[in-house]
Amino acid sequence: MPCRAALSRPWSRLFPTIDHMAEVTADYEDPISSRSRIIAAAVRLTCADGWSKVTMGRLAGEAGVSRQTVYNAVGSRENLAEAMVLTESAKFVFTIVEGFENHPDDLLSAIHAAVENTLVLAEGNALLRAVVSATHGADTELLPLLTTHSEPLLGTLMVVVQDRVDQYEIDLEPEQITAIIDMVVRSALSHVMQPTATPRKTADSITWFVARILGLAGELTGPRA
Repeated sequence: MPCRAALSRPWSRLFPTIDHMAEVTADYEDPISSRSRIIAAAVRLTCADGWSKVTMGRLAGEAGVSRQTVYNAVGSRENLAEAMVLTESAKFVFTIVEGFENHPDDLLSAIHAAVENTLVLAEGNALLRAVVSATHGADTELLPLLTTHSEPLLGTLMVVVQDRVDQYEIDLEPEQITAIIDMVVRSALSHVMQPTATPRKTADSITWFVARILGLAGELTGPRA
């Protein structure tokens, strides 16, 4: 199943302003390219100096565009922050889906790939860690934005993983499967905020735990590919 179809249910809630932003930028030359450069520049500046230091003028210089282009492409500063946070959050979603799609017949390998790839993605990305921290209630500059304008990242990831896991045959009650998913997602996000081992070793540990619960520990012969 294509990624877009798989994400159709949570996607509309995760990105509530995408259609509006498309309308705002439709009359300008190559707005998608400009918007992408501007958001990427906003991420760089936020990671380097914090969101409070990101001004439209400084952002225009970093992205190599005029201030008017910044306003045309992303609207207000609040819209820019929302687009920036949602763009970074979407990377988690696509990484998880990719892990499952690469292992359609092996649930343990799919879980391992999704967890490891997510942790690798988060390494060195201060903004992604801030988004996850805010989702867990930490006090960050972007917390009001997350709680006001978007569905919590945790809830979105839960829905995405549930959609993928439903494609595998698991001999457990639905509420038990949901409990396992909750444990895996929360554990992975906690390691994003405070890693205690390499992404591979952490994925090994989480996959082993799931295998024990499912009675599949005998199928684990070493680190999952």
